[in-house]
Amino acid sequence: MKLLLAVPLLSLILTGDSTSSLLSSPPAVKCKTGPLDIVFVIDSSRSVRPFEFETMRRFLIDIIQNLEVGPNATRVGVIQYSSQVQNIFSLKTFFKQADMEKAINSIVPLAQGTMTGLAIHYAMNLAFTVQEGARPLHKKIPRVAVIVTDGRPQDRVTEVAAQARSAGIEIYAVGVQRADMNSLRAMASHPLEEHVFLVESFDLIQQFGKQFQDKLCASDICNGIDHGCEFKCVSTPGSYHCVCPEGQQLHADGKTCNKCKSSHVDLVLVIDGSKSVRPQNFELVKQFVNQIVDFLDVSPHGTRVGLVQYSSRVRTEFPLNQYKTAEDIKKAVLKVEYMEKGTMTGLALKHMLEHSFSEAEGARPFSQNIPRIGLVFTDGRSQDDISEWARKAKESGITMFAVGVGKAVEEELREIASEPVEQHFSYSADFSTMTHIVDNLKVNICPEEGKGEIEIRSPCECEALVQFQSNTVASLTRPLAQMTARIEDLENQIANKK
Repeated sequence: MKLLLAVPLLSLILTGDSTSSLLSSPPAVKCKTGPLDIVFVIDSSRSVRPFEFETMRRFLIDIIQNLEVGPNATRVGVIQYSSQVQNIFSLKTFFKQADMEKAINSIVPLAQGTMTGLAIHYAMNLAFTVQEGARPLHKKIPRVAVIVTDGRPQDRVTEVAAQARSAGIEIYAVGVQRADMNSLRAMASHPLEEHVFLVESFDLIQQFGKQFQDKLCASDICNGIDHGCEFKCVSTPGSYHCVCPEGQQLHADGKTCNKCKSSHVDLVLVIDGSKSVRPQNFELVKQFVNQIVDFLDVSPHGTRVGLVQYSSRVRTEFPLNQYKTAEDIKKAVLKVEYMEKGTMTGLALKHMLEHSFSEAEGARPFSQNIPRIGLVFTDGRSQDDISEWARKAKESGITMFAVGVGKAVEEELREIASEPVEQHFSYSADFSTMTHIVDNLKVNICPEEGKGEIEIRSPCECEALVQFQSNTVASLTRPLAQMTARIEDLENQIANKK
């Protein structure tokens, strides 16, 4: 076997027989995908030897020849990188395959370092701009980046790749020969098994190209039908399926996602913008915030969301009553500017209590029975006292969640969190792995019962009495069972000592 994907990634295995047939087979029918804006980001560092670069060149040409290109069809751009980035042609430059092929054959490798993060940054901020030929986002033309590399990046890729994905760019990471699998996984879109590929050698990259072409062709189904997916349609050969944002589950209808409609809340997120967070990690924090927003049913009468950032001072980014939709909130989050400086978590809690949860800033009156939830995100020890304002916040009826990353202090997180503490505080070792926290928060922020409106019933009604009795018995059953088990355990220990 020659073409490898690390288990459990998608298996694209070619035997010797299939390799020869692929090499000798004539080109397949042209792939009539729906329109795409696709940019190839190719590694031309010094580790890519001249004959290897020639096979990569052929790989690009083969894929482009089987795409339906044009101003209203698929647009293609190519950039190469090493220690710098060079634009070969942009999405608006050519609309004929012959012109693209000529430009690709004219590429002179840069033959320097391997700054893959720099190349992703270039693709995000330049190659996929409207000025360079990308269609506007509101037209919903998929933006696809195909990164082909043979080595380990000499710069950071995790944070900039996360920013690119948040900006709507779908990233395929193709590693050849000496490529680092961890770096490929850090760059690629999810699900990883559909976006990460490792090819054993440059000799086999052309054969892999045919497999990859089939993957691009599969996008035709979603683009060509009214799929009805609430969040995103994913095409597969001959079929398609709907997916939901991370942290949400697909309903039985296979189309819609289970947003947090079971509980409407006033939620204020308090995020640490101190110097220790660092700019690239602050972008991941914003992505984390937007993942939380994704599972909320945001509306004036549903869930309201406010955002506060703090460092040596505190700043309201937007109050509870400013934005009425999840999309508007997510756009505002992405525009938030990093503050830097100190870590005054106590001051932030004071601001949250006195300002963010005031009716003037959009918090609904206590009489409406709308839960108030504060979520504090921090990466280090507070430079002021948090005890007083954490206590006052909880005493005022705010349910407090504490999320810590990196050097966050567990003692402080526990002091901020509401009871039971284990359900209200979370920790992640670093910023790139904190997305699992979203699921924990969803379980606790989205309880099964309660929408803020409660039905007042007479306690003397028979049905109400029966319900009260059932609920009371149910609430006592588990503690009694636990107590019984404990007593039995103690009796056994006493018996063993005799």
